[in-house]
Amino acid sequence: QVQLVESGGGLVQPGGSLRLSCVSSGSILGWNMAWYRQAPGKQRELVAAISSSGSTNYADSVKGRFTISRDNAKNMVYLRMNSLKPEDTAVYYCYQGLPTTNYWGQGTQVTVSS
Repeated sequence: QVQLVESGGGLVQPGGSLRLSCVSSGSILGWNMAWYRQAPGKQRELVAAISSSGSTNYADSVKGRFTISRDNAKNMVYLRMNSLKPEDTAVYYCYQGLPTTNYWGQGTQVTVSS
C-alpha cells in the first residue's frame, strides 16, 4: 500500500507564498501526480496535475500563480504557490494515480489570512 505524506502547509498572509511537498512511500515513476484541495463546505477540486511525462495542467483559478513539479528520483511532488489569496484557503491533498489505482494523502491545511 502506497502512502503519501504532505508537508509545507500553514498560515500565510494574502500575497504570500508557500511550497507544499508530498513524498510517496513507493516509486512515482510512471504515475500521474496531482494536488487537490477542499475548502469547508465545498467539494474537493483539482488544483494542478502533472503526468508521468511531465505535462501539466492547472485549475483556471490558480493559473499563473501555482506551479506543480515532480522529482521522480526522490518520489516527491511539489506545489509552489505564489500570490496567495484568502480563497486559496483549504486542505490540500496529494494524489498519485493511474486509471485503475489511486492513492491519497491525509492533507495539509493552508490558511491565507491577514
